[in-house]
Amino acid sequence: MILGFDPGRQKCGLAILGLDRSLYYHQVISSDEAIATIQSLLQKFPISTLVMGDQTTSKEWKQKLSSSLSKPPRIVLVDERYSSLEARDRYWQMFPATGLSSLIPQGMRSLPRPIDDIVAILLIERYLGQLTGKVIG
Repeated sequence: MILGFDPGRQKCGLAILGLDRSLYYHQVISSDEAIATIQSLLQKFPISTLVMGDQTTSKEWKQKLSSSLSKPPRIVLVDERYSSLEARDRYWQMFPATGLSSLIPQGMRSLPRPIDDIVAILLIERYLGQLTGKVIG
């Protein structure tokens, strides 16, 4: 299994995908809870790789994860450019608008919650795409 991690200063996105691309977990948490939550997920799931975006705070987080986790998995950085825009579209695929809001064009709808967990899913998909040679995104 692969753990996707979209780190941020205030909040982080987490997702777990199996190699069959089945989604087992996704959550947005506060940055303060990230290490403890990841440690807990490592105990619950057979995670072999942690995939993380390569922008903003990635170097700090990679160091923090390597030194804080009791048995850190292999950490891989992937290109996260445009992942937030892509995550907006994916959100509406995963959670289609209903009622009157479905009449509003997708680009004009505001998201009802943070989408950092969906970014984490996309990071895993990008990593798997690199492994199989398929371009995703």
